[in-house]
Amino acid sequence: MGIYHRPGKVKDALAVLAASNARPVAGCTDVFAAMENQELSGDVVDVTRLQELKGVREDSDGWRIGAATTWREISQLEMPRAFEMLLQSGREIGGVQVQNSGTIGGNICNASPAADGVPPLLALDASVELMSVRGTRYIRLNDFLTGAGRSVCQKDELVSAILIPKSSGTGHSRFLKLGARKHLVISIAMVAVRLDVENSVIKTAAIAVGACGPVAKRAFDLENALIGAEVGEAAGLVSKDNLASIIAPISDIRATAEYRAEAALELIRRGLLDVAGSFA
Repeated sequence: MGIYHRPGKVKDALAVLAASNARPVAGCTDVFAAMENQELSGDVVDVTRLQELKGVREDSDGWRIGAATTWREISQLEMPRAFEMLLQSGREIGGVQVQNSGTIGGNICNASPAADGVPPLLALDASVELMSVRGTRYIRLNDFLTGAGRSVCQKDELVSAILIPKSSGTGHSRFLKLGARKHLVISIAMVAVRLDVENSVIKTAAIAVGACGPVAKRAFDLENALIGAEVGEAAGLVSKDNLASIIAPISDIRATAEYRAEAALELIRRGLLDVAGSFA
């Protein structure tokens, strides 16, 4: 049994992380699920009292989402329609109990290939704020996740916020997830789609795919193919060729690799059709 720390200030939490091998925790919805015994092993730093890590703030640069903000709180936000995919993912992360406890920071720190919050955040060009006694640094979410269960977060660092640039707050979006049932299920495949359209022509596109490789990824080749196209024709431009560089699924108990790859293509097509309809 380790030592349980529950500091009230960020500087105190950082001091503990710098002086020990303590692990930051919040809702523990992923931590407890991975435990072999009915107790936490090693020292932990509970960040749920840190008000600086909670809530959403908007300024001239964009939006700051505190890492300890729960999915329940996120799913109930009033945000631009570009964020709808993030709110939708929040409503599908586990059941209500999980949404009340699980946090957006924990979702990305766990670095699961099937983390529902990651594709929408990638499609919003999110960056991660990391704090330590050594200072604060910022890194694109694309670069933060390095593999299944792996990230660049150091042992003495705390993920304090997720940052969304103002430029990503335009357009409409959609999140689609395929699982064996609606809730309480690990995704077989999932996609986030964001389009900005002017006069029925796609100005910008952001598409991310999750659960189809070690980390969720942006579909940059497909995005480039969509720019300048009529929004109503977007779904027809989805092909294996412009997704080949990001889809590398495995076969497991939930689905075969072949099924996942086909499902991802179909989910993207449906997401594009849904978003196109929202501009009608």
